[in-house]
Amino acid sequence: MQMSDSYNQKNSLFTAMSRFIGAVNNMDQTVMVPSLLRDVPLDAGEPSEALRPASGDGGGMYGSYVLLKSIRNDMEWGVAQNGVAQNGVLQNGGSDATRLAEDEDDLEKQFHFHLNGLHAVLSKLTRKADTLTSRYKEEIGCRN
Repeated sequence: MQMSDSYNQKNSLFTAMSRFIGAVNNMDQTVMVPSLLRDVPLDAGEPSEALRPASGDGGGMYGSYVLLKSIRNDMEWGVAQNGVAQNGVLQNGGSDATRLAEDEDDLEKQFHFHLNGLHAVLSKLTRKADTLTSRYKEEIGCRN
């Protein structure tokens, strides 16, 4: 019983969020001069669109750094919701509200789908923050 409880806790959303926030905090404390990341390209095996910020900060490690910090801040402080009412119904039109009402029968299925997706994305972002921290240390010649 304890083995499965330990496994479930390891794969919980709270644990994934905590690992991500910890990795970004470590990255933030390690990267003392973020502008040094501007000239450092992403890994060769990584798709360049994977972590490109929508704000136009560019790609590369600096763009990833800005994006990871932004996501951490959104997770810690909440997201400014554009087009969403207080009750969670979209204000953009009735078709979205109708679709949401029709899908209420599948709420558990939707929840598990999005939870699995969120967990996968958080794991990828955590690895990206760890990679960025390691690459920064390599660039400045610091090996710990």
